[in-house]
Amino acid sequence: MLSSSTLRQYAAGNKTYKIHYLMRINTWNVTMNMALRQLHYVATIAETGSIAAAARKCRISQSSILLALDLAEIEMGARLFERRPSRGVQATPAGERFLASARRLLAAEAEFERTMERHSQDAPAVLRIGCFEPFGALFMPELLRRFIEKGGVEVQLFEGEQPQLLKWLETNAVDAIVTYDIGAGLPEDAAVVARVPAHALLHVDTSLAKQPAVSLTDLARLPFVLLDLPQTSAYLLTLFDIAGQRPKVAFRTRSYDSVRSAVACGFGFSILNMRPVGKCSPDSDQITRRPLIEDLPAPQLVIADRYGSAKPPFLRRFTNVAQMLFKEIGLPLAGRLGTQ
Repeated sequence: MLSSSTLRQYAAGNKTYKIHYLMRINTWNVTMNMALRQLHYVATIAETGSIAAAARKCRISQSSILLALDLAEIEMGARLFERRPSRGVQATPAGERFLASARRLLAAEAEFERTMERHSQDAPAVLRIGCFEPFGALFMPELLRRFIEKGGVEVQLFEGEQPQLLKWLETNAVDAIVTYDIGAGLPEDAAVVARVPAHALLHVDTSLAKQPAVSLTDLARLPFVLLDLPQTSAYLLTLFDIAGQRPKVAFRTRSYDSVRSAVACGFGFSILNMRPVGKCSPDSDQITRRPLIEDLPAPQLVIADRYGSAKPPFLRRFTNVAQMLFKEIGLPLAGRLGTQ
């Protein structure tokens, strides 16, 4: 496998980025003679699950996708995908090994491209950030505005659930992701931005809304509006195990904004961690937020990438800007949500 430094040297002298190298996969020595673009096509087949979907995503003909796949299989000396009628394709064991190596090479190529962009700029021309879906309306615009400052950078914001974020990170669809440290799969060197304690979201007319802080025991007697996202819903419900009683779920939704609307309409209360920042998606005047009396473990807001210890300057600055933003609103690396 080529190192990042070797790839930079090679690519600097060959703008077509042709690969002529010996790649060892288990006990097979495979001589590759493919363009990085074609490796990307093969990786996209695996990502999308079909040749037709890969062609649409890459905006090229299916024949070009098939040509890249045929070349890869000839070079590999093995079939990379099993084609299942009406069910798309599935990587073979040989295909999985090929894809693992191809993705590492594509990551090195992406790093090279972005290194070239960073020579004269504080940020790349196109900034690609993934975030946990609710964050897109709650604080990401404010964070990105502060990071970009004077502009001149195109922002591409990818909003999704945790499994999607990890997939985008793995396939280099994004430069970094902003999410909670809940669940498995995050890089070990993910940078902590802030600790975000859970708090209660209440209708302003409820008796609990008049209290400076509320307990899970009192909340468990009320109907629950649940943010029903993977990993999130399990985390929120598990909090009530401390009180020894889980509330009855009256309303489930995968949308943060729908949670707020349901509480404002009187469906019940909710438990959330994040709240709007700055001018981003302000709350209705029919709802209020209150801290919890219980001292609960607080999830962390993190920024993760695949650069390891060689993080580019723009990502280090992005992390610093995020930490300063949350420090300003009272959520430093250790803290509690204040009453509003």
